[in-house]
Amino acid sequence: MSAPEGELEEDQIEISASESDDDLFEHHRVEVDKGQGMLRVDKFLFDRLEKTSRTRIQDACDSGFVKVGGVPVKSSYKIKPLDVITIELPFPLRELELIAEDIPLEIMFEDEELIILNKPSNMVVHPGHGHYTGTLVNALIFHFQNLPVRSDAHPGLVHRLDKNTTGVMVIAKTDRSLVNLSKQFYDRVIERRYVALVWGDVKEDEGTVTGNTGRSIKDRKVFTVFPDGSSGKHAVTHYKVLERFGYLTLVECKLETGRTHQIRVHMKHIGHTLFGDYEYGGDKILKGTTFAKYKQFVQNCLTILPRQALHARSLGFNHPVTGEWIYFEKELPQDMSEVIEKWRNYIAVNLGR
Repeated sequence: MSAPEGELEEDQIEISASESDDDLFEHHRVEVDKGQGMLRVDKFLFDRLEKTSRTRIQDACDSGFVKVGGVPVKSSYKIKPLDVITIELPFPLRELELIAEDIPLEIMFEDEELIILNKPSNMVVHPGHGHYTGTLVNALIFHFQNLPVRSDAHPGLVHRLDKNTTGVMVIAKTDRSLVNLSKQFYDRVIERRYVALVWGDVKEDEGTVTGNTGRSIKDRKVFTVFPDGSSGKHAVTHYKVLERFGYLTLVECKLETGRTHQIRVHMKHIGHTLFGDYEYGGDKILKGTTFAKYKQFVQNCLTILPRQALHARSLGFNHPVTGEWIYFEKELPQDMSEVIEKWRNYIAVNLGR
């Protein structure tokens, strides 16, 4: 072939992967009929997918985007009755014409090689199906000239954050920095720490979630964990409790891998869905009392923070030219800070903590 947390969420392998409604791919699922004879999968799909060339399907096979029973197959694979075929086709780049837009950016650091910025919530990182303007890339190409472009036509992008995830991102300004930083992500040299507010009282003070993540079979817009490793991609998230609020917990998450929606999916998998995460069910009361006063309190918090409570707080890596270890950190955004303070006050008054 994110890329994303996660939001490419983000290592080199994921750098052009799709993420929820910020999707760069069209998805198809085909179940082979009982009476179907053996046939090459590229020919079979070409006969069934409208306005799709056989070459485009073969390219998808070569990239691992065509799977039978969750396993990537080559163009020459001979289909069998009742095979379940899934295919992801990148939207043609002509549909993703980049338009420069004068959108303000919060630049934390800049030199000749890279840019460090703080991404706000409600901003898609790059244009894709349904989001052709108003993205971070639209802003970047307005403010910066001649950003390096990968084969996926995303100027300067090394990684991604989900639309409603805030925090620190690095943008490459030169080809050598793009290659170097991408390799650091791939080699897991980059250190990324996130802060998340999750439902429930996390039992252990720290721990690790390991489990393949991939698109849900039931709902292709969200991701899930495949504990048996039958599908998805290897993903590891380390977490540490920062503060407890009885019904919620503030945690720090350190990514070992960078899969789309990784923190959101892993925390939900262990029973601690992110507060406010409407795509994963975190925008309703999952823990707490039945008191009307409590329900109103939670609703007030969700009004202040109508998104997943997830912030990419820090990013550390070796400078692509000097080799010096550099580190950047951004405090929590106002919406998260305000909600956290409300919970502190709530438990102090109601739970005596």
